[in-house]
Amino acid sequence: MQMPFLPGRDAALFLDFDGTLVGIAETPEAVKVPDGLVPLLAQLHDALEGAVAIVSGRPVDVLDRFLAPLRLPTAGEHGAHRRDAEGQLMERAPTDLSEVIAAANALANRHTGLLVERKQAAVALHYRLAPELEQLCLDTMAETVGDRPEFELLHGKCVVEIKPAGTNKGTAITAYLKEAPFLDRKPFFFGDDTTDESGFAVAQAYGGLGIKVGPGSTRATARVDGPAAVYEWLKQAADALAGPGTAPR
Repeated sequence: MQMPFLPGRDAALFLDFDGTLVGIAETPEAVKVPDGLVPLLAQLHDALEGAVAIVSGRPVDVLDRFLAPLRLPTAGEHGAHRRDAEGQLMERAPTDLSEVIAAANALANRHTGLLVERKQAAVALHYRLAPELEQLCLDTMAETVGDRPEFELLHGKCVVEIKPAGTNKGTAITAYLKEAPFLDRKPFFFGDDTTDESGFAVAQAYGGLGIKVGPGSTRATARVDGPAAVYEWLKQAADALAGPGTAPR
């Protein structure tokens, strides 16, 4: 599998957050944003005329808090909420999650180490602190969803999530690529988890590149070792785009 080549001025960058821009932590709130990451993203945003977006399972407001004062175009909760380059927030109609929340909370109350993350459009059950409960978490959440067509179950790194059906990182990236400033650009998407696979597929279908961060099978055609390697690639990309030899778009 190839290393990702550096982008030209015709690129659009789409970046997952956890496990990609920041390392995975024991709890969602414990992640550390690397020094220099926010100004680096701001530099790339300027160099690519605004065509840099965060595409994450996190809520948009949480991502804004971690990346403050930067407010990039952001797709949160796997695209259920998406802020475009003009700052307009588009949201899926709310779905009744009361049964899902009740089931996840009941399981977490019975087992130490489980954490329920309530989002606006989704519910995530984290078992990083109790990996032996993986199958129980999967079974419980799958039973809760049952055959309800409005929901979809996602299984990521030490997390099981129930989200609205028909939304994923691929649909979010597709929506961005149909509007300015992402229109007619070559997409690069970095992600580390199974939930990023739909994004890799879209980026490559549009003539761009999916970049898998870390180990594991993937449909992405390029790979880097981890968040530190992502940071280094972004820095090299910013330097290259700022160089005198870079052709204008």
